[in-house]
Amino acid sequence: MIVEELKSKLNLELVAGKEGLQGEIKGGFVGDLLSVVMGKAKEGNIWITIQSHVNIVAVAVLTGSACIIVSEGFKVEEDAIIKANEENIPILTTKKSSFEMVSDLVALGIKNI
Repeated sequence: MIVEELKSKLNLELVAGKEGLQGEIKGGFVGDLLSVVMGKAKEGNIWITIQSHVNIVAVAVLTGSACIIVSEGFKVEEDAIIKANEENIPILTTKKSSFEMVSDLVALGIKNI
């Protein structure tokens, strides 16, 4: 599955990184502590977090994340949007909880790699 399909199937809002929507999804990771995400997320993962500042983009680039989903209705900071557009990292948002997002992803067949 690619990020654009995921966006459509789960009715997620794209706030940045539309040039990266063709990225292939290989699994998922949930975490809010950036150092843990850096050490455990894998290339092609969807990363679900409540963090919304510019550093999430740097972590997504470092780990090769397919996209970032900011859950719980948190608003993504403007500097993060600008950086995500520069790096072609899709940032999607949802009002659903991180737990609900994981449930939806598993229902679509997306699992951790």
